[in-house]
Amino acid sequence: MRTILITGFGPFPGAPYNPTELLVRQLGKLRRPALHDINVVTHIFATSYTAVDHELPALIAKHKPDALLMFGLAARTKYIRIEMRARNALALLPDATNAALKRHTIAPGAPLARAMTAPMRHLLAAARRARVLAALSRDAGRYLCNYLCWQAAEAVARPNGPRLAAFVHVPLVSRSPRRRGAQRRFTANDLTRAGTCLLLAMAAAARR
Repeated sequence: MRTILITGFGPFPGAPYNPTELLVRQLGKLRRPALHDINVVTHIFATSYTAVDHELPALIAKHKPDALLMFGLAARTKYIRIEMRARNALALLPDATNAALKRHTIAPGAPLARAMTAPMRHLLAAARRARVLAALSRDAGRYLCNYLCWQAAEAVARPNGPRLAAFVHVPLVSRSPRRRGAQRRFTANDLTRAGTCLLLAMAAAARR
């Protein structure tokens, strides 16, 4: 039995609705033959540095996941972004608790970036099978999503840590019906379909 830990974030300043919260809960309820030997654990982080620092290590210690599949919101992006690396960089922006880390790097003296350990091309193909726009990205930003990426990459590097870690940025989803003639927007169904395909791809990778 393989274990996959799936995470999302709650609201944060400028984003009172975070679609990753609902997505993660939906993926936790998914029942597919292809997941018969996969133990899925879900978790929603409060969008705070303290939550990531305390809860990610505790989740890994408790569940010993083989893979991490993490989702975050990129409100200005119109497509799925599969992050290839975490940057050793921080913005001086407050989190949802109004706390900020008063430095410009996550780990002073550490490399400028850490690679995410997941089959990126397979994940990209999986997202595109869901009939959504998707691309690989080398810039996870400098906020909580990138911070979680970095902490996950460090966890993978430790003995007995997870073997795989992937972070996926998702766009805002339309919460109202599309008006006639309006440009097509990313919908909740698009997001669920893409998330399902990504989970199935991570499950296959975890077995290898």
